Amino acid sequence: MQAVAKVHMIREVLRDAVEDEIRDFLIDREARGLSPHTLKWYDQQLGHLREYLETRGVGSIRDLTPSLLRSFLVGFRQTHNPGGAHGVYRAIRALLNWYADENEGWKNPILKVAPPKVPEEPLEPVSLDALRAMLETCERRSFTGERDKAVMLFLLDSGCRRAEFCNLNVGDINLQTGAVMVRHGKGNKPRVTFIGAKTRRALIAYLKHRKEFTDDSPLWIDETGKRLTHMALRSLLIRRAKKAGVPSPSIHSFRRGFAITSLRNGCDLLTLQRLLGHSSLAVVSRYLKQVESDLRDAHEQTGPVDNAL
Repeated sequence: MQAVAKVHMIREVLRDAVEDEIRDFLIDREARGLSPHTLKWYDQQLGHLREYLETRGVGSIRDLTPSLLRSFLVGFRQTHNPGGAHGVYRAIRALLNWYADENEGWKNPILKVAPPKVPEEPLEPVSLDALRAMLETCERRSFTGERDKAVMLFLLDSGCRRAEFCNLNVGDINLQTGAVMVRHGKGNKPRVTFIGAKTRRALIAYLKHRKEFTDDSPLWIDETGKRLTHMALRSLLIRRAKKAGVPSPSIHSFRRGFAITSLRNGCDLLTLQRLLGHSSLAVVSRYLKQVESDLRDAHEQTGPVDNAL
């Protein structure tokens, strides 16, 4: 019994040491201004590593080796999809890069561990035919009908992320120019995107059903007057899709629809990158590949040499 108790005590000490190091890392991220959502993501991802190190008897991040990291990633891939494995790798890389900066002379094992490959599958946008059918279900001159119509048009027209959309206030929208001020984008970075004339008209029709509001009032509210939550937004789309008899689109598929339609209509990559709020062109380039695939398919069907000669 004493031996078992000793083993438990050793595990507690090991776990506490790694937890302290991860906690210090999270404090550093918080000090840099990362959002609570991002901090929670880091904590969840690094929790997998913490549990693995405990089972291996590793007492500190200092004792990590490339071999241990590879073994962890191999095991993680067996129960998670490629995207999940790449996510946990990114979190660990951030942790170890921070630890290396804090401990001069420490050899960072992540430098010898290649990231897991993620297959570049097509990023499916919201179906415009399905969206038209969903818009047809919106009852005119009613709060929910006008709101739901404005919600769907705004999601597609602005390219906002889910959290950005739900966090908008009335004063963030310029109804004359269509400018949308996203005050807290990814990485807490502000940016400006836009909505067009049709979306502005739908937004005005919805706001006419609002009794009282100021610039600081939530732009999107539920029937009780409270700010629309992520879950409520998802339920709204499910309800409209069910009424229209079409598959329910994800919230993020509207952002993909914004990106792909903008490219098809001639928007350049740098402008689209700024509108979407991406820090690099890597993700935007994935949308471009899909558009190029569309062009290739169109050429196969209409190219003059193969189809006319």
